[in-house]
Amino acid sequence: MCAISLLLATGNKGKQKELLSLLSDGPWRLYVPSEVEVDVQVEETGETYAANAYLKARAWARATGMWALADDTGLEVEALDGAPGLYSARFGPPDRPLKSFVERRAYLLQLLQPHPRPWRARFRCVVALVSPQGKALFSEGVLPGEIIPEERGEHGFGYDPLFYLPEQGRTLAELTLEEKNRVSHRARAIQALLPALEALARMGT
Repeated sequence: MCAISLLLATGNKGKQKELLSLLSDGPWRLYVPSEVEVDVQVEETGETYAANAYLKARAWARATGMWALADDTGLEVEALDGAPGLYSARFGPPDRPLKSFVERRAYLLQLLQPHPRPWRARFRCVVALVSPQGKALFSEGVLPGEIIPEERGEHGFGYDPLFYLPEQGRTLAELTLEEKNRVSHRARAIQALLPALEALARMGT
């Protein structure tokens, strides 16, 4: 029996697929935005990953009356002083907004060319779980790696084709969904949140 309904507050199909897999075994009924009869648009104006994750989850929780889970994730590249970071999803030159991650990946490599390799980087993911009343729980996951100068792999999304894991010998985009969900920043954040989520489900709140 499902003790709570949980909305995955993202329209990103790649994130939805990962979260549905990561949360498939639990006493909750999972929903994605296309399954509820509301349309919520959230402007990510927070100054931290946690703030943006909370803004998204809070808006969807309030609109649906369900617990909502959202994440905010950034790629932090050491040679670029942590950029693109909080602005990873809208990274680009200040005078020319980029329309796709293909363009954003090319722009990232352009900026990195003057810097010596290895281009060390990390993905940081902060997850917010928010009740309809605004109660919030947070967790974080970090995945270290490197940016490489050529895209590799057909899986994943975003910066995954450039994000290389030395211990795996592959990029995130070369991992299957099951493999990625064993090591990724998002998987680590969800794993950290699971005890609290399971406790909520047992209480039926």
